[in-house]
Amino acid sequence: MGTDRNPYENFTHNVDEAAQQMGLDRVAYEFVKYPERQLKVSIPVEMDDGTVRLFEGYRVQHSTLRGPCKGGVRFHTSVCEDEVQALAGLTTLQCALVNIPYGGAYGGVNVDVNEISHRERCRLTRRYTAMILPFIGPNEDIPAPDMNTDEEIMGWIMDTYSMMKGHAVQGIVTGKPLDLGGSQGMEEAPAQGLTFVAREVLKRLKKPVDLTTAAVLGLGKVGSSVARLMYIAGIRIMAVGDITGALYCRSGLHIPGVLEHLAQGGTLDNYQEDGVQHISIEELLRLECDILVPAAVECQIHEKNVQEIGARIIIEGANCPVTWKADAVLREKGVLVVPDILANAGGMIVSYFEWVQNIQTLVWDGDEVSRMLRQIILKAFDDVWTKAQEDHITLRQSAYALALERVCRAKKIRGIFP
Repeated sequence: MGTDRNPYENFTHNVDEAAQQMGLDRVAYEFVKYPERQLKVSIPVEMDDGTVRLFEGYRVQHSTLRGPCKGGVRFHTSVCEDEVQALAGLTTLQCALVNIPYGGAYGGVNVDVNEISHRERCRLTRRYTAMILPFIGPNEDIPAPDMNTDEEIMGWIMDTYSMMKGHAVQGIVTGKPLDLGGSQGMEEAPAQGLTFVAREVLKRLKKPVDLTTAAVLGLGKVGSSVARLMYIAGIRIMAVGDITGALYCRSGLHIPGVLEHLAQGGTLDNYQEDGVQHISIEELLRLECDILVPAAVECQIHEKNVQEIGARIIIEGANCPVTWKADAVLREKGVLVVPDILANAGGMIVSYFEWVQNIQTLVWDGDEVSRMLRQIILKAFDDVWTKAQEDHITLRQSAYALALERVCRAKKIRGIFP
């Protein structure tokens, strides 16, 4: 993987840039570029046919300076050391930016989930949990869903951990089913947070919502919810895309119909509706619109395609969807980029709410969760926007600087043991 599309290289570059912007001495921030500890595990799984396959898994704990580690678990063929290191580091900065008492962690298994059965996925999850069990705990490291993992898998992790401890431990994971201590509002939290941010951007730019156009790349858990919530808010969604293709309609797609088609097992490449055109992902990225939401995998916008980007605003729904080289070009083009550690922080914020409810035996309703989510993420947005305006820097530079300052301050206060 080349440097431009290596997520860990992108993470460290952005940290260095923010530190230089702040005038930090390298000794004061160098630790942020490296995880505190990392675990690589071999996971033997008995397959349905009786054979045994060996899978490779990871859990990286980036920082415990500001609280327990927190971060996702993904099942995907992209999972590797560089990826989970980058995601763990980004999560530390995200938690610091929105000012919740966590540090970052991340993990996953290198597996194609389409090639294994439901029972094999269960056995893989439980064995992975057993292998990382010495690392995790409700006061040490709390996993959460990510790519190709969901509330069912979080339930399996919780059950496996609880069986090892001899009693139910709800606070070991977030993103669980409601019946196991999950939180209201968790499923849509990333998209809801991003939509709050999108509306605030439009407000600051004095752009009417009903005159705003958008395109969404990636229709997984986050992207599909973003498209639906933006559609409800009155934003005209002109295009959506995923690995099966992309759709375009100048007057706006009927998002409920598209999502219903996908829910029934259809794909974008076989969706049919009057006035809707099938286009390529490259054409979607070139589309002239107000907002582009990249909500799929990392490094979707890179040095080879950035010149063709037609959107005026990019709101990052995925982790690290814009490489550092592409980010510099977008800056020159005058494209406003709302960085991932701010835009997609909704999931982390509501994960924190779920954890608090678990460890304090509380239950909050959906309206209360939504109210608190909006309050926290818009406070973080205001901090980032204000600093960017005052210092004449980008929103990414501002967000990284604010987060880095909080992490470095915690390090200075705690000192070095022994």
